[in-house]
Amino acid sequence: MTKLFFVRHGKTKWNLEGRYQGANGDSPLLAESYREIDDLAEFLRPLQFNRIYSSPLNRAKTTALALEDRLPGNIPVVIDERLREFNLGKMEGMKFTEVAKRYPQELYSFRHAPAQYDPTAINGESFPQLIARMQPAIKEIVAQDSGNGQYIIVSHGAALTALIQSLLDTPLADIRKRGGLSNTNATTVETKDAGATYQLLKWNDTHFLSKKLDETDTI
Repeated sequence: MTKLFFVRHGKTKWNLEGRYQGANGDSPLLAESYREIDDLAEFLRPLQFNRIYSSPLNRAKTTALALEDRLPGNIPVVIDERLREFNLGKMEGMKFTEVAKRYPQELYSFRHAPAQYDPTAINGESFPQLIARMQPAIKEIVAQDSGNGQYIIVSHGAALTALIQSLLDTPLADIRKRGGLSNTNATTVETKDAGATYQLLKWNDTHFLSKKLDETDTI
């Protein structure tokens, strides 16, 4: 059995501003986000992890390294380019309100109707393209596990939502059926057959956070 703990990075300045970051945009973690990482580490501390895998984007990498620093056991941190956020093309750096005016169809389908999402106009990445990029990274983690391993994967809200649901064989049209993922959440999935099938244990778990979540925390 292999257990995967998917973690969305800590909250950033652009998250607070309601601004898309995507695969190329980035902004620093808020000072208070380190308290949420403390909360997450306290929740994860009783467990033993083989490795932490992270997106190379600074907001994810900073979260991964802060987690490693707070968890026992000198856990190796592996940076994997495939764990980046969606390439959102022209939407990156724009506020949601601006995107709603300039690209209303793309915004609506990206958030509510993924099977209809066509990123051609924004020079972005489609859901099938993202899934094809990210899934092999997870399959490699599972394939090299010798049994009963536990791994943390630190990545991004929209990307992880699509990836996790794809592992669960959720149809593309229903990828958003459980909603999005909050900053510094833990979503837990396991496989008992070396990755042939995956089971969801907990979606968007934030019970350990000492803060009260608001609409800017979840995407």
